[in-house]
Amino acid sequence: MTRQELTTASKFLSLVLRHQPELLGLQLRPEGWVAVEELLSAAERHGRPIGRELLDRIVQTSDKQRFAFNEDRTLIRANQGHSVETPISYDEADPPPRLFHGTAAANLESIRQHGLLRGKRQYVHLSRDEDTARQVGGRHGKPVVLVVHAERMARSGVKFFLSPNGVWLTDHVPASCLEYPA
Repeated sequence: MTRQELTTASKFLSLVLRHQPELLGLQLRPEGWVAVEELLSAAERHGRPIGRELLDRIVQTSDKQRFAFNEDRTLIRANQGHSVETPISYDEADPPPRLFHGTAAANLESIRQHGLLRGKRQYVHLSRDEDTARQVGGRHGKPVVLVVHAERMARSGVKFFLSPNGVWLTDHVPASCLEYPA
């Protein structure tokens, strides 16, 4: 199995488990879960075979831990980033004083006006470190890293959640709680 095959299969799983389960005729269960056997069978029927070995490898080696199995490994889900309506419960957590958000420079004007909005996703995604935020921001253009004054937001009553793979989530970040690059 080549690195490219692994990447292609991982991107396909992200599409199906986060955005378009209907591509394979799947319906996400509560908390975003799908039966592993149902997923593998549906992928096979639709000409996108993913064997159990490949699925296990994707879950184990994903640099961002995008996917998770349940305890008995019969269910799988994407950890966060869903655009489909599938409520997922995350543990509420007290954030560190500062978190980071990576975006493309082209988005700065809108962010200065409206803050960080969740868009089609269920939450705004925030990183614990600048390097991760820069990587995320670089996916769509020249990356810019914004500092989020998370502790101040939490003191004012804003809830933060921590996903199993370490991504911080919140509903909205007001423009006044952001520090912009010089």
